[in-house]
Amino acid sequence: MPPFRRFWQDKPLHELDAEEWEALCDGCGRCCLLKLEDADTGEIHYTNVACRLLDPDRCRCRDYARRAERIADCLMIRPEDPDVFDQLPDTCAYRLRAEGKPLPDWHPLISGDPDSVRAAGMSVAGRTVSEEWVHPEQLPEQIVTWVRPAPRRRTGT
Repeated sequence: MPPFRRFWQDKPLHELDAEEWEALCDGCGRCCLLKLEDADTGEIHYTNVACRLLDPDRCRCRDYARRAERIADCLMIRPEDPDVFDQLPDTCAYRLRAEGKPLPDWHPLISGDPDSVRAAGMSVAGRTVSEEWVHPEQLPEQIVTWVRPAPRRRTGT
């Protein structure tokens, strides 16, 4: 069997093929949360309110192929739009790799376990409410700080 290839280390984001690009997503669901930007500081505040297309248990889009057609302000993460990486959580693999940082131990590409995201407390699965149930004026009341463990980084990842 050939040695395991760590494509995310070997290639810049813009050189990943479609399969590699999708594999880089850890499936935490945080990019699908509604966010509020502080007009004075530009700071992004996360809420516990999820896009109506997010499956709250699986943390996957219910209509991934047509999400941009259905959700006008869907955060489309593509290598040709590097400005979008700043809008992603600091734990996001796309952002980490764009910044030249390693993936955390809990990332499925490192752990080999797709459930490691939940086990590490990084997934929003079961911790959100759909935007269908929250009035836009209530969004400031839904701001949350997602607690995350101290980063444990492996060398060479």
